[in-house]
Amino acid sequence: MFIVFLPHDDGTSIQLFPFRRLCSVPAQRVVSMKKIHLLVLKSFVRPFLVTFSIVMFVLLMLFLFKYIDDLIGKGFAWYIILELMMYASATNVQMALPLSVLLSCIMTYGSLGENYELVAIKAAGISLRRAMYPMVAVISLLAISAFLFSDYMLPKANLKYYALLYDVRQQKSANFLPEGVFSNSFPGFSIRVKRKDADGQTLHDVMIYSRKPADNNADVLIAKEGKMYRTPSGNFLVIKLKDGVKYAEAAGDASYNVRERLTRYRFKETEQRLDMSALKMTHTDESEFKSATQMMSLNQLSDNIALIKRQIDSGITVNYKAVSSYLKYYSVPIRKNTTEKYAPSDGSEFAKADVHLKISQLTNGASEARSVQELLKRRTDLDKDLMQNEQRARLEYQKKFTLSAACIALFLIGAPLGAIIRKGGLGLPVVVSVIFFLFYYIISTIGEKYVKDGDLSPVTGAWIAIVVITPIGLFLSYKAATDSQIFDMEVYKRFFNRIFKRGGEKAQS
Repeated sequence: MFIVFLPHDDGTSIQLFPFRRLCSVPAQRVVSMKKIHLLVLKSFVRPFLVTFSIVMFVLLMLFLFKYIDDLIGKGFAWYIILELMMYASATNVQMALPLSVLLSCIMTYGSLGENYELVAIKAAGISLRRAMYPMVAVISLLAISAFLFSDYMLPKANLKYYALLYDVRQQKSANFLPEGVFSNSFPGFSIRVKRKDADGQTLHDVMIYSRKPADNNADVLIAKEGKMYRTPSGNFLVIKLKDGVKYAEAAGDASYNVRERLTRYRFKETEQRLDMSALKMTHTDESEFKSATQMMSLNQLSDNIALIKRQIDSGITVNYKAVSSYLKYYSVPIRKNTTEKYAPSDGSEFAKADVHLKISQLTNGASEARSVQELLKRRTDLDKDLMQNEQRARLEYQKKFTLSAACIALFLIGAPLGAIIRKGGLGLPVVVSVIFFLFYYIISTIGEKYVKDGDLSPVTGAWIAIVVITPIGLFLSYKAATDSQIFDMEVYKRFFNRIFKRGGEKAQS
């Protein structure tokens, strides 16, 4: 009896040994194990790289569709957009990596099962668990790399990404002279162009209002035609105007002629220089974004959590001192060496007072109550913000570990699932992996939302998705090890046929 290994898609094969000889010679069995492990690793690397690239491309396209209005028509240099896409790709790793692990594992073991290579491996006396050893090692290294990435590289990428995205969204449009509307892109001027030619530089029916305070917003320039271009340095926009008139008003001289003067200039050709420094992209200081939790490493998050905790504790003392100042009218001093007891007022003093005194006391009391209420509201809002910041920081701290755990948990689902469904390629594995990943992603998103709302602890909200999908992975691993046909539709078809057949026989009898 011989063990038959079918050739793999890439042309690789495994040396064949007779079954009895393979079982009796340990050295040859070790060689066979090494080649099996090498075959599994080669089968995993290519799908992983392909799926990771595809997922990153899809996420990058979603990013471009989301911010297309902020990127188009603002005159950015190509390297600015490329830099923003690079930082966006780095931030998408935490979503793309788990999905790629799940999809590539299903494709790898599905392809091995479809080509009957798993059958040959089991016929050699090698269990599926032992055949997964190299994959376990690779996924463990991948999980460690994911943790290092989320702790060291991801905070820096988030800082660069959000800072550059803020600058891009704040940038004014490069179409600073649209047709038919007044444009205020240039400081001190309001410009309207009725029509542009196809070249985008020839203008018709130009109207320029001067909004300089020194001119009292009184200068108006009207021209039938114009042509605009930028200076070589790019600091100014020059508009050459033809066949127009300029109206300028000037204040009178208080000494001898107080009347205002209107001056009209007719010209055949003139030139207007507009400063473009306000239209250039400015880079915001990145230190303004460092306080966000997404830009912090584990050590920085620990320090931030400790700082917020101290602020909350100190707020308790501040709250007591702030409120106690309003209670001084009701405090009773304690006398030493006395047994006199102070009984609470029964309201007889207030009843004996006259109307004016009662009104004054009620007004003072209502004013004090409103002051205490406003103070408590401000302090409550401040404490609530601090607690929410602490929750977010603790959640981000836990998310540094959940990326690695998600890779391992989804591997436990993908590898046995591929061995069960026995389908490779990008067909059924893509559908199954997307369903499981959406299940994981929805639970994770809901958990994070509840944490931010204060309804769940950060540990529970961050790990609930991992806790839910890990038993599923262990169950599928058990089913794959026992050669379960849980996804074989023929089994279910035969089962329901037997049920309907029995029901029909009972009805006839």
